[in-house]
Amino acid sequence: MDIDDILAEVTADAIPQEQKDLQQLTRSWVAERVAPELLAWPEELMERVLERIRKQIELVEDQTGNMDPKTNFKLIIIQTELERFKFLVRSFLRARLKKIDQHALHYKQQHEASQTTSTPLLSPNEYQYLTAHEALLSTHYTSSFLSQFPANLQRLDDTTGGVSMVDKPDEDAAVFVRALKDVGQIFVEGTEKKFEIRRGDVYVVRWSAIRRWVELGDLELI
Repeated sequence: MDIDDILAEVTADAIPQEQKDLQQLTRSWVAERVAPELLAWPEELMERVLERIRKQIELVEDQTGNMDPKTNFKLIIIQTELERFKFLVRSFLRARLKKIDQHALHYKQQHEASQTTSTPLLSPNEYQYLTAHEALLSTHYTSSFLSQFPANLQRLDDTTGGVSMVDKPDEDAAVFVRALKDVGQIFVEGTEKKFEIRRGDVYVVRWSAIRRWVELGDLELI
């Protein structure tokens, strides 16, 4: 561990939890908007953020109408901070819902596979939305044209013949990443290209090549 790492740890300990959550939420928001795939649901972070938003809304409602100038000024600051958190949460959820709408069957399979891990892909509300969205689409497709097909051709998740009917996001889409730690050599699958990523480096590279390090927190999407 070098002096920069020690200073970073000391600085991190001095930052209030609310500020840490805001930084983490901002990074999650940027990453979700940039990543071609849906990222794991940040359960602990969102629980803290949503609870803080709820308490701040209650505080604003309780203090509204107080004629004390000091209280009114404090409420303006709280409301400004509240709107910043609400904007990030709304935009973050919209980015996730857009991906769910585009590849519902794929993410349903991914979420069910992630249920055995400590980091499920979707929140309970997102999974409920996904299943309702999938049911509506299935009903619409069946009434529109699938009912006219033979029974063995009506499945939307058919994999007969080694060809999957489930549409997936583009895993080879290019993304910009910044190294938070020394990662070492990265190999780009399907090519002979390899390069070394060191702390502070910024690269544009295939998502499939760096997905694992983004999930580990060694790289961040920008």
